[in-house]
Amino acid sequence: MSKKGKKVWERVYNERTSYLMLLPNIIMFAVFTVYPILWALRYMLFDYRGYGEAKFVGMDNFVRVFTRDPVFWDSVVNTFVYVGGKLILTLPIAFMLAFLLSKSTRINAVSQSIIFTPTIMSSAVMALIFYLLFNTYNGEINRFLMWLGVIDENINWLGVQHAMLTVIILAVWGGVGNYMVYFIAGLTGISTDVYESAKLDGANGAQTLFRITIPLLAPVLKMILMLALVISFMDMQSIMVLTEGGPMGKTNVMFLYIYQLFFPISAGSTVTQEFGYGAAVSLVAACIIGLITGLYLFIGSKLDKVTGE
Repeated sequence: MSKKGKKVWERVYNERTSYLMLLPNIIMFAVFTVYPILWALRYMLFDYRGYGEAKFVGMDNFVRVFTRDPVFWDSVVNTFVYVGGKLILTLPIAFMLAFLLSKSTRINAVSQSIIFTPTIMSSAVMALIFYLLFNTYNGEINRFLMWLGVIDENINWLGVQHAMLTVIILAVWGGVGNYMVYFIAGLTGISTDVYESAKLDGANGAQTLFRITIPLLAPVLKMILMLALVISFMDMQSIMVLTEGGPMGKTNVMFLYIYQLFFPISAGSTVTQEFGYGAAVSLVAACIIGLITGLYLFIGSKLDKVTGE
C-alpha cells in the first residue's frame, strides 16, 4: 500500500468513532434517497406499471410528457400559481410578525409559540381542520362572514373558483410561523448600536426599517426566500388531503400529480398507476425546480455584485 493510502486508513482509524456515528445516517440516506433515485433513473425508460414485465420504450415517456400530457403542464401552471400566492402572502406576514414580536418579552414569547404551533402540526391534521372551517354548508368561515354581513349566501371555498385560494391560505397558516422564527433570528443578529446611532441621527421608524433593518437583513432574507421557494414547489400533503387535486384539477400541483402516477389516491381517480412514466415526469419536474433555483441564485449573485456585498 502506498504512503498516501496508509495515511488515509490511519485517519479513518483515528476518527472511527465519528464515522460510526455517521453510519446510520449514511445507511438511511442510501436506502431512502440514493436507491429511489437510481430506481427512478432505471424505469423512466420503461413502460412499467408495478406488475408484470417492464417494457423498454426508450425516450417515449419523455416525448409523452412534452407532447401528449396536458394534465402535467396544467399542474405546472397550478404549482407556479400556488408558489407565487404562498410566497407573496407568507413572507411579508412573517416579517411583520417577526418585527413586532422580536423583543424578548413574556407576551411576545407566548405569541410566538401560538403562531409557530401550526408549523409542528401534521399536514393531514391541518387539512382536516381547514376542511371543517371552509365547509360550504356548515363551515365556520361562512357562518362568520354571514354574521358580519359580508356575504348573503354560502361560498363554496373548495369549488372550482376558490379552491386554489383556500389551499394557499392553508399554506400561509401552516408556514408563516416557521419563517417568522427565521426572521426573528435575523433581526436579533443586528447590533443595537446601529439603531442607537440611527436614533441619534434623527431617523424615524420608517427610515430605520427601510434603510437599516431590511438592508442588513438581506443575507437572511435571501436564504429564507431560497428555502421557501424549494419547499413550496414540493408541497403536496395538505393539498392531497384537502382537495385531492380537484375540483377539475384546479389544485393539482406537480408533485401531487407525480404521487398519483405512483399511487392513485382514490378509486375514482382518472390517473392510472404508471411507475415508468411517473419516473420520467419526476425528472422533468426536478429539472424545472432546478432551473428556477439556478435562476434565483444567478439573479441573487448579480444583485450582490451590484450592491457590493
